[in-house]
Amino acid sequence: MQDIKRQFSDRLRKAMADAGYVPRPAVLEREFNTRYWGKPMTLHGVRRWLMGETMPDHRKLATLAEWLQVPVHQLSYGEGQPLRTRERPPVQWHSGLGYQDRELFEIYLRLPVPKRHLARDVILAIARAHAADDAVRSTGSSDGDSDST
Repeated sequence: MQDIKRQFSDRLRKAMADAGYVPRPAVLEREFNTRYWGKPMTLHGVRRWLMGETMPDHRKLATLAEWLQVPVHQLSYGEGQPLRTRERPPVQWHSGLGYQDRELFEIYLRLPVPKRHLARDVILAIARAHAADDAVRSTGSSDGDSDST
């Protein structure tokens, strides 16, 4: 198992270098966290990837592969026979958005990670308050009460 982790580490370092990045933990942490939508990786965590001590999970592997523009199977398993499974095409979640929403998302993606987390927390707080208001309205209207004056 340790050999697999070391081989992954070698492939990750090579992919970073081929993409024009210095294979250092600080570079990997910064670049990975600007692209990954989950919990950010720590400097120590990405260092362990580069040292061959651990491997990322499949979602993190997909983010790394997309960023470094290499196939996921190549990054995780090497140049051997590609797997017979196919990757699903990315979902075009943004296809129904207007230009203002797209512009907002582009601005959001240019923010540093801590500012993104702050913006996300604000949006989630607004969404929770809205859901709570909807719940109050739906229970109030089912009792025959109305908000009209």
